[in-house]
Amino acid sequence: MYALALRELSKNYGGYCALDRLSLALRPGEIYCLLGHNGAGKSTTVHLILNFISPDHGEVLINNQPVNAKNSQALQSVAYIPENVRLYGELNAFEHLRLFLNLAGQKATPLLMESLLNQVQLPSLAWKRPLGKLSKGMRQKVGIAIALAKKASLLILDEPTSGLDPEASYLFSQQLQQLAQQGVAIFMVTHDLFRVRELGARVGILHRGVLQKELDAQDIDASALEALYLSHTGSRVRQ
Repeated sequence: MYALALRELSKNYGGYCALDRLSLALRPGEIYCLLGHNGAGKSTTVHLILNFISPDHGEVLINNQPVNAKNSQALQSVAYIPENVRLYGELNAFEHLRLFLNLAGQKATPLLMESLLNQVQLPSLAWKRPLGKLSKGMRQKVGIAIALAKKASLLILDEPTSGLDPEASYLFSQQLQQLAQQGVAIFMVTHDLFRVRELGARVGILHRGVLQKELDAQDIDASALEALYLSHTGSRVRQ
């Protein structure tokens, strides 16, 4: 069974084709990174997966269930972390976890909340600070803690390392690998070629709405991945 499957997914805006018959799939425990420039169709893909917009053709399946306006069940096992985590700036990490655990019908005990925050390596000094006063990296960690609390089987990430410093990016990658080892499927759209290579993920290169190439990042070194990416996106390889 696939955690996520996109089948012949297309989306047009007037005369502009944002996505053209995109098909890909990932199983539980896999990390899939979709690479592409701005305007390649990455955000359109994410919005279609999350049912923010409807496709003109094709379908999205999550755990073999179709995603559409008539099927709210399909997205219950999904957690979404955007480029800028938009939570409640006046609430702290504990208050966010209590809210989302209660919404999931779980008892928000201090022991459970501390365990979740420890798993994402959020420093204890930040646990009771309002999120609006935390760094982007720390807010990302709270977002992952919420995904853990939700027990999501599919994690959707939209440019999650944008704006993070190297240490925060590295720790974020480590957390993603740990989640994958626990069976969580991870779909990430990104520009970050180095992070993709480090994750050893499956890679798709998207250009002008068309999936140009798929490969395993572990089968190629960082410089070769960069050259391949630039060749498929029509960019000039740097000298």
